[in-house]
Amino acid sequence: MTHNTPLSPRPLSHLSEAARQRVLTANSLRAHGIPVSEADARCRPGGPWQLLLPGVYLLHPGPPTSDERLHAALLYAGGECAPIPAQQGAASRTGGPATDVRPCTPPSPPSPPPPQTPQPPQAMITGLAALTLHGFDGAPSLRALDRIDVLVPWTRRLRSTGGVRVVRGQSLPDAEEITGVPVAPVARALADTVALLPDAGVVRRLLVESVRAGHCEAGAVVGELIRARLLGRPHVRLAVDALVAESRALAEGMLYEMVFRHRLPCPCWNVDLRLPGGPYLGGVDAFWPEQSVAVELDTRTPRPHLEADARWSEYARKREALEVLGITVVHLTPAKLRDSLGQQAAIVRTALMTAVEREPAEYVVVTPR
Repeated sequence: MTHNTPLSPRPLSHLSEAARQRVLTANSLRAHGIPVSEADARCRPGGPWQLLLPGVYLLHPGPPTSDERLHAALLYAGGECAPIPAQQGAASRTGGPATDVRPCTPPSPPSPPPPQTPQPPQAMITGLAALTLHGFDGAPSLRALDRIDVLVPWTRRLRSTGGVRVVRGQSLPDAEEITGVPVAPVARALADTVALLPDAGVVRRLLVESVRAGHCEAGAVVGELIRARLLGRPHVRLAVDALVAESRALAEGMLYEMVFRHRLPCPCWNVDLRLPGGPYLGGVDAFWPEQSVAVELDTRTPRPHLEADARWSEYARKREALEVLGITVVHLTPAKLRDSLGQQAAIVRTALMTAVEREPAEYVVVTPR
């Protein structure tokens, strides 16, 4: 037997139990002892198999399930398939007479294998299919999608074909595993979706749902849209405005819930502060005049650098001006309110209770916004 002798075919009936095993690449079939010529013969009209994508075979004649389509797309794009069990065979035997002689010294225990660093996936599901897997109500079902988008490194030489659209990225994010499938994070999947969607209404609904349903933060979405250079499109900018407004409204709702659920003193909501007869100091989301404590929600999102510099410098100027006057400013973000509402309430309560230990603040005029 030489190295060129093909392996004897293994029965493939056991591969019909799981969706991943019903979709195999040509290399995997070759490991089972089935050459490409035989696999192609089984894919002829009326045959038991199908050539689902170039080099990817479906081992049954019916239409592929959604799970099979996902795994076929990943295999085509370079993902790894499930390992094939080693073929069973007779154990190898060493020649020479048997002996009962034991060595005088016991053999040293084998050294443990070095830890293997998990390799990042070479491909992951993105676009609308990823949003569906993340649970977006506004995304269509996998069966309704004509194509499944797969994110691959920029250097991969791969073409979109059949039901797979190849999306290239200079840097791939850390994939999230959903039902055993590597999926792009929500913000990246949204950016890849928006890049191919001309419908302003659909783009707006998907962006708003991302924060309304708690899938991700508005800042993460806007950051990905900036990196993809999509904010220059008018319908995307309008959708981002709606996204920011939705994020702001949700954060204000969580702030109200924090005050009432944890029984904090009722503040003045959404007010402007100014010195008597003097300059305007800025607006805050909640203010306790007797304790001189203000809460400000930070719902800023990344913007192109010129606009971002102006917005951030204005925010820093306002906070510094209030603190110079003796007003304690508590900085809250939507993520903090969502993840640790009780902890943020304790921070505000501490600021209110320690007001008597601080120097009296300057008198300011409070007016509704």
